[in-house]
Amino acid sequence: MELPNDPFMLLSVINLKLRDFYSNLDALCEDMNIDKNELCEKLSAAGFEYSKENNKFW
Repeated sequence: MELPNDPFMLLSVINLKLRDFYSNLDALCEDMNIDKNELCEKLSAAGFEYSKENNKFW
């Protein structure tokens, strides 16, 4: 799956997948073959941070 470049669209897609399909960010990244650090850096640059407790970026 091609992920969106726009950080707000990316946030939406990742949070939807985390909510509906994955118990944590590591599982999502492993299954979708996504570089976790790259994903976190991209979303962090837009002001979003991953919450393990809530299993979402905000």
